[in-house]
Amino acid sequence: MEMSFRWYGEDDPVTLEHIRQIPDTRGIVSAVYDIPPGEVWPLEKIEKLKQTVEAHDLELNVIESVPVHEDIKMGAPSRDKWIENYKETLRNLSRAGIRTVCYNFMPVFDWTRSELGASLPDGSNSLKYDEETVEHLDPLSGELTLPGWDLSYQTEDLRKIMDAYQSISEEQLMENLIYFLEQVVPTAEEEGVLLAIHPDDPPWSIFGLPRVVTTKENVEHMLHRVDSTNNGITFCTGSYGANPDNDLNGIIEAAKGRIHFVHARNVKWTGSRSFQETSHSIKDGSLDMTALLQKLHEAGFSGPIRPDHGRMIWGETGRPGYGLYDRALGAAYLNGIIDTLDEQTGE
Repeated sequence: MEMSFRWYGEDDPVTLEHIRQIPDTRGIVSAVYDIPPGEVWPLEKIEKLKQTVEAHDLELNVIESVPVHEDIKMGAPSRDKWIENYKETLRNLSRAGIRTVCYNFMPVFDWTRSELGASLPDGSNSLKYDEETVEHLDPLSGELTLPGWDLSYQTEDLRKIMDAYQSISEEQLMENLIYFLEQVVPTAEEEGVLLAIHPDDPPWSIFGLPRVVTTKENVEHMLHRVDSTNNGITFCTGSYGANPDNDLNGIIEAAKGRIHFVHARNVKWTGSRSFQETSHSIKDGSLDMTALLQKLHEAGFSGPIRPDHGRMIWGETGRPGYGLYDRALGAAYLNGIIDTLDEQTGE
């Protein structure tokens, strides 16, 4: 497996110099962040990002993410225009040598939490999702904004989009995803790009919006309907694992050969639909990271993996979930498991 690390560009307080010092971590997961959703990423911007990464003896091995325009998700008449733009971005990424693209199909809001710095017993703090708190939040009030959200919408525009989704069922949203994949996967095949859809985070409906990348059944349906190696998934332990009912080993088995990227993160269940993020250790969270990596290893996964959201430890402040210290500890923890698995199989 290729140990990798998320980097948010020149404005990220976690620098490439810092990342370069994490043992056995050479892959960088990043994106072009100043292009509005739906617009074509210029080749020169992609190449500049790649050159910056390579100047630090690192490799830009995953793009996360190329946003999917909301009109595509809603199945609006204008979606074909945005899909053509998406194809051109994939072509430009391929020209720059990028082979793995992570994306998501979450309506309006990306990953959602109720608290960004919830205390843990050891004195650190982390991201937390409390179902009761979220149920009483109004996303249009401005009382909650999160780093993963697209904040470019005006409130009235956002309200119109939210209203439009009230008539879109989960079945229709899935059909809109399939339509998108039927259009872009042939381009991905031509360009040698692996598409890796990220699960909805958390894996259930929020704010009355449908979500469809949530379960093993969703994954099986999506992979079967567009049956191409280039149509794959990002296996995020923390997103799928936030729901205690999800069979993570079953998802790995269902997507065998189609897992193109892994996010490794542990969570502690605090309710049927509530959780807090923890260290990667199996002793701190509800997920058995050792068993999950072993299952991925047995399934033949050898692609990029990154430590996902980390705690804030040792007084560090910064982008919630994306500090340096705990993610670096996570990379070392994961590498220890991977080294052991490789030795056991003589790899």
